[in-house]
Amino acid sequence: MIWCVEDDPSIRDIEVYALQSTGFAARGFETGDAFWEAVQTEVPELVLLDVMLPGVDGIELLSRMKKDSTLCEIPVIMATAKGAEYDKIQSLDLGADDYLVKPFGMMEMVSRVKAVLRRCKPKQVHQQLKLEGLVMNLDEHTVSIEGERIMLTYKEFELLRLFLSRPGVAFTREQLLNDVWESDYLGETRTVDMHIRTLRQKLGSYGHMIETVRNVGYRLEAKHDK
Repeated sequence: MIWCVEDDPSIRDIEVYALQSTGFAARGFETGDAFWEAVQTEVPELVLLDVMLPGVDGIELLSRMKKDSTLCEIPVIMATAKGAEYDKIQSLDLGADDYLVKPFGMMEMVSRVKAVLRRCKPKQVHQQLKLEGLVMNLDEHTVSIEGERIMLTYKEFELLRLFLSRPGVAFTREQLLNDVWESDYLGETRTVDMHIRTLRQKLGSYGHMIETVRNVGYRLEAKHDK
């Protein structure tokens, strides 16, 4: 939801219409007080905020937002009057993400909104398990060694995920069957040995890190000794 805070009804209406026409949900506010009251219970995706407002002006609203822990991350584009250089500088200093100089075209406004939303979008953090040059990306379901991707079967991937999530822990073959093949699997423990052997081969120089623990099972050594 994009919120447009603008006291001129003709400008406010066309801002809301232009945003809605390009796929955004949008809402208009005539005064800073109305906006401030609404933002206490609902958080917009972005605010298009006019500097010159009756009562509480845009600069004061921006300052309040940036001091509020629940509102400070909301992207703000300020609308300033032509030639009001001080307003632009003050807005940017207070933390505004961009500004538009009146009069501005609606397509420019939509373009600025899209650009600010792209910039402010949280970067995706991939879930990874890593041991030196061995990297497992859980989101992409991939494994790479020194930047080179290797292909694993589903069971090999799950075995490696278990080892990487708990390096140094010794697992019995029965535990590995339970965790990777699930508890209702009726196979033999030699199935584990076969998959460990192929996994070691695919891991190359990292393969020896999967150690055989005599009379127990297997564990992943926490340090890669090249």
